[in-house]
Amino acid sequence: MKRPDLRAFRVRLPRRRTVRRAVLVAVLIVVVPVLAAAGALRASYAGVPADDAVTRGRDAVWLGHAWVDGRRTEKDLAALKRRIGGTGVRDLYVHAGPLEHDGTLPASAYRGARRLLDAVHRELPGVRVQAWLGDVVAHDRGGGLHLDSARVRDAVVASSVQVLRAGFEGVHLDVEPVRDGNRDFLTLLGALRPAVRSAGGVLSVAAQQIDPLPSMHSASRAFGSPKWWSQAYFAKVARRTDQIAVMSYDTALPWESLYGGYVAQQTRLALEATPSGTDLLMGLPFFHTDDMGHHGSAETAAAALRGARLGLTREDRHRERFGLALYVDFAATEDDWRVYRNGWGARG
Repeated sequence: MKRPDLRAFRVRLPRRRTVRRAVLVAVLIVVVPVLAAAGALRASYAGVPADDAVTRGRDAVWLGHAWVDGRRTEKDLAALKRRIGGTGVRDLYVHAGPLEHDGTLPASAYRGARRLLDAVHRELPGVRVQAWLGDVVAHDRGGGLHLDSARVRDAVVASSVQVLRAGFEGVHLDVEPVRDGNRDFLTLLGALRPAVRSAGGVLSVAAQQIDPLPSMHSASRAFGSPKWWSQAYFAKVARRTDQIAVMSYDTALPWESLYGGYVAQQTRLALEATPSGTDLLMGLPFFHTDDMGHHGSAETAAAALRGARLGLTREDRHRERFGLALYVDFAATEDDWRVYRNGWGARG
């Protein structure tokens, strides 16, 4: 049998040099932007925070559900008093939910609230207790909170008024993930803020991170992860609240210097977008799990605190309506509390 002429096949295959060039180009396309971004974050973490970039007495801490279901005792409150006494903590976000998917909230969810409220007012005068209400946001026909339903939004407003009548002094709304540009969420906030204020409370919202690069929210949405908001949408949310707390953790960054630089960048972006009449709080990770989204050795309280101070120093050093939000009490270590107290200073 006549052997096939392999030359016909060879001409269709790229030469080895061409393949190498193609691989090099592909690597450069991927690696160079990553290296550039890493370099920018490291640069953001460099420098020295201003001496006056310290607490303004507007900080907050997220507290778990154990505080309203009877598991926390007077001994636990004494420990909390020791940790936050003399610091800038003004607000306690106490988990009083979760909301039902229809927006309602059974009173049994926070049955021990009155006891906690009385104890905090007695032991920590000047500290406010806000009801932390949350749920997963439904997308398309999935399960969760359907923000596109007027009936559900009305129920969330009614549930918020309900907890204020029970003695809470504010509502901390944490529903996620909210996709960038979601108008239904803005509609909810537009109805919720006046209702909360008329009941004598303040409205606080847990916010997603801001695009670290232009249109990052669009790219993340394409992969099914609505992680970031555009700066413009963040500003719209901030204008509809009394307090906005950025969940500046779960970044998947592998090193402290990158994470601290990222928080510095997030602080700058958030300061640019937050109106002067709204409190801006940057989240500090007081938890130490290790998974794909959070590396405990990188996302430290110390790195986040220094990053927030650097961002404040560079963007709006004298802003008074600024603070830190500590997440979360039941996972925090004594070292976390020490970092916060020593690095952020005492209330003046």
